[in-house]
This record gives sequence, structure tokens and C-alpha cells, in this order.
Amino acid sequence: MTQRHFLNLTDAGGDAVAAMLNDAIDRKAARVGLPKGQPDADAPLAGRVLAMVFEKNSTRTRVSFDVAMRQLGGSALILDAGTTQLGRGETIADTARVLSRMVDAIMLRTDDHAKVEELARYASVPVINGLTDLSHPCQIMADLLTVIEHGKALPGLEVAWLGDGNNVLNSIVEAAGLMKFNVRIGVPEGYESDARMVEAAQLAGANIRIVRDPVEAVRGADVVVTDTWISMGQAHAEAKLAAMEPYQVNEALMAHAKGDALFLHCLPAHRGEEVTDAVIDGPRSVVWDEAENRIHAQKSVLRWAFGQI
Repeated sequence: MTQRHFLNLTDAGGDAVAAMLNDAIDRKAARVGLPKGQPDADAPLAGRVLAMVFEKNSTRTRVSFDVAMRQLGGSALILDAGTTQLGRGETIADTARVLSRMVDAIMLRTDDHAKVEELARYASVPVINGLTDLSHPCQIMADLLTVIEHGKALPGLEVAWLGDGNNVLNSIVEAAGLMKFNVRIGVPEGYESDARMVEAAQLAGANIRIVRDPVEAVRGADVVVTDTWISMGQAHAEAKLAAMEPYQVNEALMAHAKGDALFLHCLPAHRGEEVTDAVIDGPRSVVWDEAENRIHAQKSVLRWAFGQI
């Protein structure tokens, strides 16, 4: 069987994404009341080992993949690039070949998307994108799961994005094309999302609009999403912060969304910059459900990668 790599959402496709989300809902419900480290009753990945390779800092990705593998009956190894031979110049191709002989799947969290593509090209086991500068598909799987859990159907959903056109937004746009929802992107000029992903989503039938007015972006939205303005590895640019300031998600801006609109943020949040305390700690915020759902969504991504979904 050809290896199933999960580098972007389109690697799986809309039908598989829907199947993974349904699986995540069922498996999460079956765990109510269980200790977090107790394996699921069927332990579908018993004996399997996931290598997690980190070239960027992580809290949610590191913990959620580790716990996900434990709940699926498998185990995980944490490898920081700086303490492995990757940090001393071993090629990604050689690392892929070696790890493929030792583990059953590899998750990479890195900067350049070309690195995860190269890893997948030379690995003989599934490779999962834990974050690159281009995309963050596992985060969006958790976001979609959270939105569904809170009673909103994906087809026709109106999503508003505020702030930087980063990797998280790129994956939201990609998801919109697959799952048939719409995105209004409130972003200052020069900070737009990846044009290729926008075009692909539009061709797939999603309504993706870039607007400069944050109120226009949020008006009538079912879901409002933001992220940090300065991503990992970027310089703390005063000019960028100044450009982003009008796009802060605060109570006044949220008032233009639908009354039952949800607020999402992948975390970590820079409180007082892209979002205020009143919003992230308020009644519309589902960020803590969203963070937990990294576990449940990634369990289903892992099962898909192993051909179980």
C-alpha cells in the first residue's frame, strides 16, 4: 500500500477528513470518565511507535501526540533536532531512512514546508506535519472538531479570520475548499495568506474574500479566529504590530459576529495584542476545548495514516 502522508489536508481529501472527524467524535465520547493515559478499549495502534521530531518549540503538539499514541495503545519518542544528528548536519533524507527502520510513523514540526515534503519522499512510514511555515493541518482538524461539537455544520459556515495571513489561516482556507465553508480574511495589505491555497479553495467552491475592514470580516460570522501576530522565528517587528493593531479581537469587534459565534485561537495567545482577556476568557471562547481536541483529532489522523480509516 502507498504510504499515507498527512502533510496538508488535501493529502487526505474531504471525504477522509469527514470520516476522521466522525471517528474523533465517537472515540472522544467513548473515553468519558477514563484516566487520560488509559488506552482505548480497542487499542488500535498497540505496538506502534511514533517518532516526534521538533525543530520548533511546542506545548500542545508535543503533549497531544504523545497522549494520542498512549490512548491508541502505542507509544511515542520525542526527538529535538538540536540533540539529534539532524542538528549536526545529517540530511533529512538519511534521517527518514533511519527512522523508517526503527519506528512506525514520524511527526515533524519545523519551519520550511520543503523539509516535511523531503521527509515524506524518503520515508517508508507515514509522515505527519506537526506544523510548518506553510500549513498546520492537525490544528485545523482540531478546530473543525470543536466547531462541530458546538453544534455548527461545516457546509455553509461563515468563518472570519483576523490578523496575519499565516500557516493556520492557510490550512483554514484549504479546509474551506474541502468542507464547503466560507472565509472572510481581515488582514492588512502585505500580510495575506498563500495565494495558491486561496485559489484552490475558490475553485473548489468556497467563498474566500480578503478584506481590509475588520468589521466587514466579522459581520455575521459563525466563527471568529485569530492567532499571534508574530510567529515563532519571526523578529518582533514594530511595523507589523502596528499594522495588525486594528485587527485585535475585542468585545466591540465580536459584537458584529452572530450572537452565538464561537471564538477560536490555536494558542499560545499574546493577551492584549491579537485578543483581549474579555474575549478569550469570555462565554464565546472555546479555546480550551480546541486545545484538548488536538488529542482526539490527531488520534483519528494517526488511524487514517495507518489505513484504519
